[in-house]
Amino acid sequence: MTKLATVLQNDRIQVRLIHSEDAAQMLTLETRNREFFQQFTGTHDESFYTLEGQQQVAQTRIERAEQDYGYWFVIVHRETEQIIGYIMLTEVVRSNLQSCWIGYFLDAAYNGQGIMTDAVKLVVQYAFEQLHFHRLEAGVMPHNIGSIRVLEKSGFEREGLARKNVKINGVWQDHVTLGIVNPND
Repeated sequence: MTKLATVLQNDRIQVRLIHSEDAAQMLTLETRNREFFQQFTGTHDESFYTLEGQQQVAQTRIERAEQDYGYWFVIVHRETEQIIGYIMLTEVVRSNLQSCWIGYFLDAAYNGQGIMTDAVKLVVQYAFEQLHFHRLEAGVMPHNIGSIRVLEKSGFEREGLARKNVKINGVWQDHVTLGIVNPND
């Protein structure tokens, strides 16, 4: 499958596939944002918050990209050269669908600055032009207005409500479903 040969970037951020050398910065990001990220994801055991745990996470994500099962990108702040977030394409389906889900996490200190909108636009373009996806989908909890705005600014349209479809912190949560179709298809 196509590899990310160059870095996707604009004047503020670089977006690239995760490398095994990213584990230490991933640990810093996850530890600093543990409570913040926990509002939007499933629970992790304590080993996730160790260097060894993040090395295993990075290796799994690298292997998934090599197998065309999913693509995890890091978002690097160009000024500080620090990893400040992730954006991922998961649940890859090829054949007659050519689709996947997009998700993301951004360091709480950088929220509200348009950084994630920039990252989503870069990855959507890459997903359509280099990975040849026809459709991307996203699910966002209805109260997460900021994330819904990121997707809408990036060209996604609301399509419906998936009731109680993701378990977050032990509770099944509703998600607004949004989608975007490759304009070249």
